[in-house]
Amino acid sequence: MTSSPKADLYRKLPGIDELLREPEVVAAISRDGRPAVIAAVRAVLDRLRTQIASSHLDAPAVEAAVASLSHAIEREVRRSVGYSLRPVINATGVILHTNLGRAPLAQSALEQIAHNAAGYSNLEFDLQTGERGERDVHVDRLFQQLFRDEGQPDHTFPTIVVNNNAAAVWLALNTLAAGGEAIVSRGELVEIGGSFRIPDVMQQSNARLREVGTTNRTRISDYEQAINKTTRVLLRVHRSNFQITGFAEQPALEELVALGRARDIPVVEDLGSGAISDLHLIGISGEPGIAESLRAGVDVVTYSGDKLLGGPQAGMLTGRAEFIRRMRANSLFRALRVDKLTYAALEATLLAYVKGDHDSIPALRMMRLSQDSIDARAQAAARQLRSCPEIEAAVIEGESVIGGGAAPSATLPTRLLAITIKDVSADQVVERLHSLELPIIARVHEGRVMFDLRTVFPEQDEAIASALRALANSAAPVK
Repeated sequence: MTSSPKADLYRKLPGIDELLREPEVVAAISRDGRPAVIAAVRAVLDRLRTQIASSHLDAPAVEAAVASLSHAIEREVRRSVGYSLRPVINATGVILHTNLGRAPLAQSALEQIAHNAAGYSNLEFDLQTGERGERDVHVDRLFQQLFRDEGQPDHTFPTIVVNNNAAAVWLALNTLAAGGEAIVSRGELVEIGGSFRIPDVMQQSNARLREVGTTNRTRISDYEQAINKTTRVLLRVHRSNFQITGFAEQPALEELVALGRARDIPVVEDLGSGAISDLHLIGISGEPGIAESLRAGVDVVTYSGDKLLGGPQAGMLTGRAEFIRRMRANSLFRALRVDKLTYAALEATLLAYVKGDHDSIPALRMMRLSQDSIDARAQAAARQLRSCPEIEAAVIEGESVIGGGAAPSATLPTRLLAITIKDVSADQVVERLHSLELPIIARVHEGRVMFDLRTVFPEQDEAIASALRALANSAAPVK
């Protein structure tokens, strides 16, 4: 009986033991461990068997695959034991890009993380008394410096830290309004990233939502009429992802605070973005600052660490001591608290603010970049790329955005490096850039690939140019 064609193809595949004796595979075993390499060998052989079974490989294709098995195994090992979370170059012009990790950390924050992560630290140890301490003290002292009321220097606002702003809002409502009502305008019932909605957060906190006003117009009288014996909080939510314009009305923050004071009801404001620096200096308006809200009399302000503050992911609650003390005593605060690495990065970021060294914080530095400085870098890259006949490079007008749900209508003028590569579509260019060892994330507009160097660190400019030249050369026909 003669064997089937597929059986002949299966016999061309070497056995596992035979492959494990190949020099390249032996080297992989010494580097990455025998179990990982054996798993990779099995995965590669299984794929080939599946392709043979589905008639996707003929005899020449199988022979070619067998000849390159060592390389296939190496790639599989790298895929299985390599890091999934990797750095990328952000050339999108979105400064706080949620999908790309939001705010990059300052160099001082990276150094402080490494300094404290390599060994032990005094996270919860009081070096003066030799007794157990509180982890809050490492950043609370800096927050109090930043938010000190100049008119009342003895009036300070303590701060506690949890793992993100949604957790901060949840903790505030659970502590102050559980079992009662929290009044909020219908125009502020926002949905934040990942389909998390303010009403859902309120429900999980055991606070009952009391909506007032309409989507576009809410007056202070709406809050007044809604207050009853079960009212526990007046909640203000910053509309971070959208704006309502035209026939719209919202009570001034001072009005809401005055009402809260008159009825002895705390006012909680979810600012979300967490601006400490004055954004008006770079032409961004409509994004309230934390200090502004505290000076207006808000009892508790919640905000993020990895947005306009430019630090690590965290959620902060700053406000009147009596309320922050109650939230800190909430038994669930422990479940939401952050670790030593977050505190290290946050402390370093806050120190930069205290010192006035705003340019050391990458997100703030990117916002402050001038269009001329971006143009100079883009023009230099375009000149390099034009030396490759397969590449068309132009520098055009464009706009950067803040991102991360901050300042939704604000744009920053920029200059874009616009690229086309002969015989390679814009989508194909983007796909290949994503597959690089250091992936490059750009955007496509009208058939061209756009690179906004505002969000690219200057030392990464050459990596973009080199990647595009290599891509163009690989696409060029051999003469």
